[in-house]
Amino acid sequence: MKRKIIKIDEEKCNGCGLCITHCDEKALEIHDGKARLIDEGMCDGLGLCLDECPEGALSVEEREAEPFSGGKLWEDLVQKETLIMEDYLRKMSESGDTEFHKEYGNFLKLMKDDPNGPVYPDLQAPSFGKMVPGAANFPQEDKKQSELTHWPIQLHLVDPMSDIFSGKDVVLAADCVAYMLADFHKMFLKDKKLVIACARLDRDVELYTEELRLMVDVARINTLTAVIMQVPCCSGLLRIAKEALQKAARKVPLKAIVVSTGGEVLSEEWV
Repeated sequence: MKRKIIKIDEEKCNGCGLCITHCDEKALEIHDGKARLIDEGMCDGLGLCLDECPEGALSVEEREAEPFSGGKLWEDLVQKETLIMEDYLRKMSESGDTEFHKEYGNFLKLMKDDPNGPVYPDLQAPSFGKMVPGAANFPQEDKKQSELTHWPIQLHLVDPMSDIFSGKDVVLAADCVAYMLADFHKMFLKDKKLVIACARLDRDVELYTEELRLMVDVARINTLTAVIMQVPCCSGLLRIAKEALQKAARKVPLKAIVVSTGGEVLSEEWV
């Protein structure tokens, strides 16, 4: 099947091993002084190890590869504390890839069918309910004014060279963010321009780097703020923003804001 998988540039790799410590799937090992992908089926393709490489030797490519199989990982995790396993499963479920659910479900079935194996409760989708700030119903008179000043807002659809962005502070928000924050407009959009994207599900995300670069060099935006979710796959959007600014001739400040799945701002910093 064609899917995303890690790629290692052996010329850049210095064998430091930092990527290995950040690979939960244990898909990477050091051999002959270089990091190696030892099993395609163990790599989930999320790219959480990318930012740990000081040499920039790691990247994610889309190619024909074995399907991701979490079986070996589940077997390893089941030997550890249940909370550690649940934390990993939550991260995987938040990635939006249903294959992770299927793999875990297959593993649970295997364990339950084994009379000598442990039995675990069925995996359930997280229930947010009133955990999310602003989830309660508001009376009609509490309607708030939208701060959105332009349309469209999807990054593939906007003209990155438009005068709309000229000299403005631009917010690059992950698709899910606005649904998690009741006051998204008030918090982030006042006097700013918005574009939205998903690094995991959108097609041709490599084009986003050039579109953001054009905003910087042609539209001459003032600042760029990336608002992302805390889930692993969302870090790709911040990485795209960083790459765009590195390629741009102009230098503009980049702020990173991370939002939790409970609807809280976890961090806000200039990067």
